[in-house]
Amino acid sequence: MSEISVSDARSRLADVVDQARVDHDPVYLTRRGRRVAAVVDAGQLEHLIEAAEDLADLRAAASARAEIEAGAEAIPWDQVKADLGLV
Repeated sequence: MSEISVSDARSRLADVVDQARVDHDPVYLTRRGRRVAAVVDAGQLEHLIEAAEDLADLRAAASARAEIEAGAEAIPWDQVKADLGLV
């Protein structure tokens, strides 16, 4: 993991991108010593987004199960399909 100022990164953009792509490690861009952005490998970013979406789905499913266990009425499958336009 490395850090570089935004002004230095501007003049060395190709090197910064290559470093993130080859090392598969983010390059943090700083302004006045504080991290303000990061350059990451595109494949890694896609993987992180997919993982975040999967985690959100798992949390939503756990929440739905908890609601049902607490006595909430389940929505019939046929109604779900109709609401989504799948029938």
